[in-house]
Amino acid sequence: MTLLAISTLTQRLIQFTGVWLLMFASVAFSVGNQPKRYELSGYAQGTTYQIVYYAQDSLVSLRQTDSLLHKLDLSVSLYEPSSLINRFNQSAGGLTVDEHFRVLVARSMQIYQDTQGLVDPTVKPLVDAWGFGVVKPSQDPTDAQIKALLQKVGMKHLSLNGNRLLKDRPGLQLDLNGIAQGYSVDLLAGLLESNHINNYLIELGGELRVKGSKPGGEPFAIGIEGVNEDAPDSGPIRKIIEPSNGAITTSGNYRKHHEAGGKQISHIINPLTGYPVQNELISVTVYAQDALTADGYDNGFMAMGLSKALSFLSGRKDIGAYMVYRDKNGAIRDTVTPAFKGYQK
Repeated sequence: MTLLAISTLTQRLIQFTGVWLLMFASVAFSVGNQPKRYELSGYAQGTTYQIVYYAQDSLVSLRQTDSLLHKLDLSVSLYEPSSLINRFNQSAGGLTVDEHFRVLVARSMQIYQDTQGLVDPTVKPLVDAWGFGVVKPSQDPTDAQIKALLQKVGMKHLSLNGNRLLKDRPGLQLDLNGIAQGYSVDLLAGLLESNHINNYLIELGGELRVKGSKPGGEPFAIGIEGVNEDAPDSGPIRKIIEPSNGAITTSGNYRKHHEAGGKQISHIINPLTGYPVQNELISVTVYAQDALTADGYDNGFMAMGLSKALSFLSGRKDIGAYMVYRDKNGAIRDTVTPAFKGYQK
C-alpha cells in the first residue's frame, strides 16, 4: 500500500504553572492506518485540563473524562461544598471515605513520613490563614495565631483503618490539592490506557503525564519556564524536555504569592513552623513514573531547600528533579538530578 500524506505543522505554546507545553498540531490527509489526533478539554478542581491523544478513532470522549473527574471532585475538592473532604473537615471525629479519598490519604501518610513532616495535607488551617485558601482573610496571621493553628496540624492526629478516616482533634482539616491534581492525571491516564490508547499527553492544573509519541515517533516536548528578572511572573522558557514516558509536575514560589510587609509571601507553607517557605529555591520540576508521586513530592522539595532536596534525591532512581534557584550572590542558577528524564543539556 502506498501512503500519501500532505501535512502542515503549526505550533501552539500553552502556559501552565512553571511549565510550558509545546503542542504541535498536525493537519494531514492520509490513507491507511495513520493515527488521528484528538483533543479534549474541560474544567475540574478549580482549574482546567486538556488531553491530546493519537488513535485510530475517538475512543475516549469528553463525557467520560468529565464524569471521572466529577466523581473525584465530589470526593476531595474543596470547591464542592458537599464533597467528602469538606464533610470530613467539618466533622468532629471523622467519617467513612471512598476509595479515591483513601488512596490519597494513604499516599500522603507515606510521603509525610518520607519528608519528615514537610509534606502534610493537614496544613489547611495555616494555608487559609496566610490567604491561599478558598476564603481570603483580611490580614496575615500573628505569631500567636500561628502558634494556636499549629495545634491543629499534624498527620499524627489522623488514623486510617480501611475506609474509616478518623481524627483525634476536631479542628483538624485536610487540603489534598497538593496531591489530588497529580492523582487526577493518573486517573485520566488509566482511562486512556484501558481503551488501548498509548500515545498521549495529559495536563491538569499544570501537572503533566506523557506516554508514547506523536505519529512518526516525534516526542512530546515540554518547556520549563525560567524567571525574568524584570518581570518574575512572565519568564521565558529555560529548558525543553522530552520525557517520553512518565509524569512532570512543578512547584514554584514566583507565581502563587502575595506581598506582606514589603516581602513576597510564598503559598508553600512549612507545616513544622507555620510560616511560608523562604529559601533559595525558585522552582522545582519533578519527574516520576506517575503524577501522584511527582505531585506529592514537589512542594516538599521546595520546603527542603536546595541542599537537603539534592541529598534526598541523590540515591533515588524512581524520582528526579530539575531545580532553579538563586545562588548566594543572587544570580539565577539551575541544576538537575540523574533520575530526571528527558533533560537535554
